Amino acid sequence: MRTIELIVINCSATRVDRDFTERELEVCHRERGFRGTGYHFYIRKNGDIKSCRPLQEAGAHVKGYNAHSIGIYYERGLDERSRPADTRTEW
Repeated sequence: MRTIELIVINCSATRVDRDFTERELEVCHRERGFRGTGYHFYIRKNGDIKSCRPLQEAGAHVKGYNAHSIGIYYERGLDERSRPADTRTEW
């Protein structure tokens, strides 16, 4: 087993009203030259957790840190107007 020193979490930066399936994620990564999905886990916006890459295999999610990390990707990140969902402009 690899030595794990870091957990990396990234978001899909997709709108809350749009689905980004695990198949779309895989196609996106293959188009970028990866052998498949670069993350170990994908958390869908409905809460489903999908296993994508075996833990014993290095990921392709953060250059320079893949050998000793686990990559987690979650669906969402943008609001209905394509702005970061955690950014509030009205007070």
